[in-house]
Amino acid sequence: MLIPLRPGELPRLIPAVATGPQFTACSGNPRKLLQRVLIAVIGGVISLLLSQSLFSSRWGPVWLVVGFVFLLYLLWGPILEAGRRNATLRRYPAAAIFEGEVAAIEQREVVENRREQADKSGRLQLVENTRTWISLELEDEDGYLGRIRFPMEKKHQQIRRGMVIRTLVLSERKDFSRVGAISDAWLPQLKLWVGEYPYLLHPAFEELCLRRLR
Repeated sequence: MLIPLRPGELPRLIPAVATGPQFTACSGNPRKLLQRVLIAVIGGVISLLLSQSLFSSRWGPVWLVVGFVFLLYLLWGPILEAGRRNATLRRYPAAAIFEGEVAAIEQREVVENRREQADKSGRLQLVENTRTWISLELEDEDGYLGRIRFPMEKKHQQIRRGMVIRTLVLSERKDFSRVGAISDAWLPQLKLWVGEYPYLLHPAFEELCLRRLR
């Protein structure tokens, strides 16, 4: 079942500015965090050194500001990334609440990164770090809608086929004949949110579902 959103409802569900959960999701894994630290430190130090050497010129204060901006990259980096991800869904002209069921559940190992490591004899070997991901196929009385993928956690073991699931569907077409994107999803029976990234303001979506799905 698809229930189209009314004008003004989409911005209330997907904010333009990062929320706390979105900031956390975009802070990244340790590898991404290290990259941000290196960018912040290197960019900040170089900019501050330039500001000191050009202190007497008009460019000195400019480089000083640039240096502080780089040093704050750990904060505004995730905010910028979250805003960009939110914008990818906010741009769709049509959005609707979807209520259906979990049609199938699939688990698979996904390689998250690879690195070379020396063994006991000193020879390099490729080491892969894997993580279990779960995929849920969604359908309703009209048939298959799409799937949601996300990293597997212990709480996800409760999910079963046939459970009610609600999510936001976005499309370039008003008739939703082609689905452009699917947000994170809500399993009301388990009171559990699932998804790779928390696009939706969860309390606002739950409240909207209560009003529109009566």
